[in-house]
Amino acid sequence: MAVMTAPPSSAYKIVDIAEPYLDLIRARGEEGSYVSGSEEESPWVPFGDNAAIRHLAFDVRQNIYCNILWIKAPGVIGTHKHRGPVWAVGLEGSFRYLEYDWVCRPGDFITETPGTAHTLVTDDPDGMKALFWMQGANEFYDADGNFVETLDVWWFMNHYESHCREHGLTPNPQLYR
Repeated sequence: MAVMTAPPSSAYKIVDIAEPYLDLIRARGEEGSYVSGSEEESPWVPFGDNAAIRHLAFDVRQNIYCNILWIKAPGVIGTHKHRGPVWAVGLEGSFRYLEYDWVCRPGDFITETPGTAHTLVTDDPDGMKALFWMQGANEFYDADGNFVETLDVWWFMNHYESHCREHGLTPNPQLYR
């Protein structure tokens, strides 16, 4: 068992630490972001008839986007293929992929690898919510396996900003980091 030999500070204050690159960090770095749970900061944006997305982050340099997917009742998000890695945490209800034998529930963690195609479903009477952190494009296909559309950081930004325009909302700059 690994034993921590340098315990964290017990000071309940901001502690000054030596930083050799402080000037460079201040000049070129960026502060992190904070998005509260308020729908004013990030509203639920419809994603089909039975689902919505709450956008949390867009990174155009790395084609990364983070959101919460909410399927409101039993339903399906169509077959799609990821062209980058995906990480997800179940928040409410449950969901699964038709192609796998597991079910994601609150607190469960999943990864999806580039090149895999799957069909997300929830059989839960209350639907599901999950936090997704994605990089790269998602390609969506119809019921016959024909390509329909590519969703990437630009698609998700357009999804969010179009909703804001249609509802007289100001896009939250904290989402763009």
